[in-house]
Amino acid sequence: MMSELYQDLILDHNRAPRNRRVIEHPSHEADGHNPLCGDQIHVYAVVRDGIVEDVSFVGQGCAISTASASLMTEALRGRTVEEAEAIFQRFHAMLTDDAAIEGFPEDGLDKLQAFAGVREYPMRVKCATLAWHTLHAALAGDGRVSTE
Repeated sequence: MMSELYQDLILDHNRAPRNRRVIEHPSHEADGHNPLCGDQIHVYAVVRDGIVEDVSFVGQGCAISTASASLMTEALRGRTVEEAEAIFQRFHAMLTDDAAIEGFPEDGLDKLQAFAGVREYPMRVKCATLAWHTLHAALAGDGRVSTE
């Protein structure tokens, strides 16, 4: 039953992605590419006084990639850069580290748990993390990232 709820959440964010738009004057931005499946994304962020005030994306990708980008933008808006980095690290660990499967119960981040099943498909982990790696690169001042 939970996997059906999570699947519905991913499908909903794929069909109607939140924050899929260009930010005209971002303070940070980067391009991301997953050559294995062709996903391409451009992530924009506005950071002021250490707070992610706005974050968005544009690009083409599979359902997992698009839904992950959409949920990422919702999860990180209003967070400090340090919180955004910590959430990125936890999300990545949830998909790659068996010891980190505890999830995201606080602050509404439990929606990110929808991607926990992706860990069973290593080729799809790169789809789920592309937007996150791209935002991480943008915040670090790197303009481009690839999941190669």
